[in-house]
This record gives sequence, C-alpha cells and structure tokens, in this order.
Amino acid sequence: MGRFFYICYMDKSTQPIGLFDSGIGGTSIWKEIHHLLPNEDTVYLADSKNAPYGQRPKKEIIALSQKNTDYLLQQGCKIIVVACNTATTNAIKELRSYYPDVPFIGIEPAIKPAAIHTKTGAIGILATQGTLSSELFNKTVSGFKNIKVIEQVGHNLVNLIEGGKLESEEMDGLLELYLKPMIEADIDYLVLGCSHYPYLIPQIRKILPPNVTIIDSGEAVARQTKKVLEVNNLLNTALHKSNAVFYTNADAKVLHTILGQQQTVTEKDF
Repeated sequence: MGRFFYICYMDKSTQPIGLFDSGIGGTSIWKEIHHLLPNEDTVYLADSKNAPYGQRPKKEIIALSQKNTDYLLQQGCKIIVVACNTATTNAIKELRSYYPDVPFIGIEPAIKPAAIHTKTGAIGILATQGTLSSELFNKTVSGFKNIKVIEQVGHNLVNLIEGGKLESEEMDGLLELYLKPMIEADIDYLVLGCSHYPYLIPQIRKILPPNVTIIDSGEAVARQTKKVLEVNNLLNTALHKSNAVFYTNADAKVLHTILGQQQTVTEKDF
C-alpha cells in the first residue's frame, strides 16, 4: 500500500472531521461529536463489508485502518477519529507513525472511571475479541490489580447489529448469556468496549440490576476531539450549518435506520 501524503490547505479549520469504523457502530461516536461540535463538517466511513474487525488478525486490522485513513484524507479531512475500539487498540500506534502530520483520536474502553468509582470492586467489560486480546487493553487492565474485571467477548453482537437485527430474540438471548456471569459477580459498572454496543443500551438496561452503571466512551471522545482541534488551531469557528457525509461499502439501509432518513448515505466500494 502506497503512503498517502496529507493534503495541505491554507486554512484547515474549515475542513471536515473524518471518522471510520468497521461498520455503523462508530455513528454513536459521530453523534456525540456532532452534538458537542455542531458546526463542524464530518465525513463518516462505514467499512461494513469487513465487519467485524474484532475477529481479524492485527496485521489485517492495521491494513484496513490505513485504507480507511487514506480515503478520509483524500476527502480533505483535517483530523481522523478512529471510532472503533478494535482499530484503536490494534492500529492507532501504527497510524500515528505512518501519518505523522495527521492528528488522530482513538477510542478505548473506559476502564479507568469504572475501576476508580466501583463500590463492589467488580466491573464488567463487554468488547470484541480483538480489543480484549490487544496489548493496549491488557496494559490498561493490569493497572487495576485490586479490581475484579469480568471480560466478555460479544460474539456475534456486531454481526446482528450490522444485519439490522438490533431488536431480535437472538440479540436478547446473547445479551442474557453474556451479562449473567457479570451480574453473578456483583458488578456495579459495565464498560462497553465496542462503538456498536451503545445501541444495545436499552436491551442491556432491562437485564442488568438498576444499581449497575453503563459506561461508553462517546462523550469522552467528543471532548478529546474538541481539545485536539483547539490545540492544533483546527476548530471551525465559522457559524454555518454543518454538512455530514456518510459512506458505506454495504447496504445503506441499516445505516439509514440508525441515523434517520434525514442523513444522506452513499454506497461506495472503497
């Protein structure tokens, strides 16, 4: 794969924020960024054809992440949000090395706030295999030796979401199966370690006891994005109606359902 050189603009502040994920899940991150930074243009890339990344080897995750980054840079994006836990934990180090002039924002499971605030001493992590087996994730977890961490791979959850089966008997059955050991371990925090999973919160709340707090990384990622834009003088201060562009290399119907029909989704082979 050839190296794509970052396009230089006289004023990059008006260029869009680029986001990519292994499918539609990163739209949960996009929504938080759009809420916090409503006048920023955005370009979102849903690599649904290759979802989920969590079952792929590290080398392949890096290659897919580079491909997505190249495409977003071709669209003139000023900053790249890796709106995928698996891509962040497996590839963001390589991305920052490969594109040294591009600011990157990653997304990781919010283990720290859960570990700090737990009263029962037990927290649950629901994530993909790629995230839970990553060096970055295990380094983070190892810093909280006095906390019991119940890890659970969310086998097939992403596939069901990408397949438009968000509310289905199969989804409910898997969530019951995955959350039961956590409930038995008396967790009081559940950390969602995949950007697809916030869309499951309504079903998850029906299963978990009311004392369990659910944490995802969306708001924190949005705040970090704003901070990095400010530090790099890239914050768009122009008062205008923002433009959001969504690309998917799969059927656009599911993405339309998640976003609402007011958003334009383009099917494109990238």
